[in-house]
Amino acid sequence: MTKALFIVGTGTDVGKTFVTGLILKKLNEIGKNAAYYKAAMSGNERNTDGNLIPGDALYVKNISAIRQPLDSMCPYVYERAVSPHLASRIEGNPVRMDSVRKGYKELCAQYEYITMEGSGGILCPVCLDEEELWLEDIILTLHLPCLLIADAGLGTINHVALTVEYMRSRQIPVKGILFNRFHPGNIMEEDNLRMCEHRTGCRVLACVQDGDTELDMDAEILLSLYESVH
Repeated sequence: MTKALFIVGTGTDVGKTFVTGLILKKLNEIGKNAAYYKAAMSGNERNTDGNLIPGDALYVKNISAIRQPLDSMCPYVYERAVSPHLASRIEGNPVRMDSVRKGYKELCAQYEYITMEGSGGILCPVCLDEEELWLEDIILTLHLPCLLIADAGLGTINHVALTVEYMRSRQIPVKGILFNRFHPGNIMEEDNLRMCEHRTGCRVLACVQDGDTELDMDAEILLSLYESVH
């Protein structure tokens, strides 16, 4: 039976893709048939043929060494480095939930573990034209539990607490928190960890440092975050 997990960030550039790559790498190393999925990807470059390269997906594929074809990882790829709703308004090809669901279901038929990465933070607008679609709508439609990725530095208590409270108000399950760009021994970051746990009641399940090549999380804990696909 396929199981899935959604990776949410407290905002843009907190390191969701970096952490997701480490998660997929660990799943691959422990012998799980794992796949990556992202509904919409902005800020991509073109290859010599002029075709857009899904940069986040390519990074995760290279880091994790999963064998999943690149073209199955993201149905909507945009060049402009803006939110998907604006990128599609400028470039065309707006995100449709039916297409996102179709790609997701196809992966569920082939892989044991699906790790789906979000765009931006929980309130990222994905489409506001043909249909109104926010990141939370994708999570709720696919019935996915979430792991929250946060930068360990200044301001994270506010970002984490507000994100968790909003997700709970929308009945989106938060399985835990992962701190990125963590510096062991840094008094502020150590306190941020404790304060985020205290305020939200969620555990910080792992801390990732710049340059890490492995996820320091017990495999059983990681697997327990994934839930069976509905």
